[in-house]
Amino acid sequence: MAKKTSTFICQNCSYQTSKWMGKCPECGSWNSFTEETTVAAKDLNRAHKRTAQGSEVPKLINEIVLEKQFRVVTGMAEFDRVVGGGVVPGSLILIGGEPGIGKSTLLTTIMGKLSQLYSDQVVLYVSGEESVNQVAERAKRVGVNSSSFYIYNETNWQKVLEQINKLQPRFLVVDSIQTTTSSEIDSAPGTVSQIREVTYELMNHVKANGITCFVIGHITKEGSIAGPKILEHMVDTVIYFEGDQFGHYRLLRAMKNRFGNTNEVGIFEMKESGLDEVRNPSQYFLDDQLEDSYGRTLTCIIEGSRSLFVEIQALVVENKFGNGRRTTQGIDNNRLAMMVAVIEKYFGIPLGFNDIYLNVVGGMKLATRESDLSIIASLLSSFRSKPIDSSTVFIGEVGLTGEVRSVPQMEMRIKEMAQLNYKRVITSDKAAREYKGKYDIEIVGIKRARDLEKLINS
Repeated sequence: MAKKTSTFICQNCSYQTSKWMGKCPECGSWNSFTEETTVAAKDLNRAHKRTAQGSEVPKLINEIVLEKQFRVVTGMAEFDRVVGGGVVPGSLILIGGEPGIGKSTLLTTIMGKLSQLYSDQVVLYVSGEESVNQVAERAKRVGVNSSSFYIYNETNWQKVLEQINKLQPRFLVVDSIQTTTSSEIDSAPGTVSQIREVTYELMNHVKANGITCFVIGHITKEGSIAGPKILEHMVDTVIYFEGDQFGHYRLLRAMKNRFGNTNEVGIFEMKESGLDEVRNPSQYFLDDQLEDSYGRTLTCIIEGSRSLFVEIQALVVENKFGNGRRTTQGIDNNRLAMMVAVIEKYFGIPLGFNDIYLNVVGGMKLATRESDLSIIASLLSSFRSKPIDSSTVFIGEVGLTGEVRSVPQMEMRIKEMAQLNYKRVITSDKAAREYKGKYDIEIVGIKRARDLEKLINS
């Protein structure tokens, strides 16, 4: 009989101890230990041997014949862009995101398109959180109509494996990995032991049988995928589904991809009928502009291999009750504080006692520094009540000494501006000298941020 022992495991870092502890000595988190009954290592090894498919021997690198990677197009171009041009058979793809962001809707849509493109192949959707009727209702809402789309409500991995062996699906969804349990592990669902064991079994089976598997993962309040970090190491691709839960746009971003790069991003719009791909994201983020409105500027950011034009809005109002208030959406509050300090120091404008509100239109979140120049221009425009031409784009990083620095991939941005008929770009002097005259657009370079006020007033 298998020997079982009781162990306390940290749910954040998988640190193990024989007794309960309030604070984890490894990661420092509080109240993260849960008691789990584990099986002895030799018994686990026997269980793993039962699932091992075949055996391999070491080979010389010259003896290995490289096979060209075959990809399966899902029919959803934005998703295919993120995974590198299509999914690879036998791959394990982990998708994480906040509750209600649309993970299940996304995979239901993808499975529906796959079942239509490859009607002779079986698609299996295993749901441990929703009933069969709930999944079917969502599938019909997003327009899925297929005779090879199977839905199965089960949380026990051994029963799920039986149905996989019976149906022989080519595409599989497990929703979610935290609710799937193995009867060989005597611990609660969602614990480190359960997630590790189920993922190990799932990985071995899908790779041995060439099944493309999508796994949905819950995330913690910090934004990382719940469970042990080894979960992300075991899978082939880790994708985060991001966005404002109360907004319309959704961002699909790859954090790890063994079959492609992680620089791509897919943009979707959530509608009543499901997720729609946004083919022209710049137009999406720049809709509904007011003519001659002040406090708004445009900047160009790089997301993956595409250039996106984003509108930054600022509102500067007088505060009559003491210290000014700072409110931001889409931009770190500390960055706004830095730009306000630069304006006060080098422009001589007393913004400290004003209320300042800054917003990135469309719910986008800017983490890089290429929008610094655009932020300062928006603040100046709102403070002076002077509109800025909507055909002007601001790109540049601003340092604490007031200098304007160039940003990476500048040529890609300028080329996109010229194609979209923007008239002028204001950037660093270095970038202006390098690209001036190469494209049909006026490139204005400045060395110091305070030179920006002259251009706005001109």
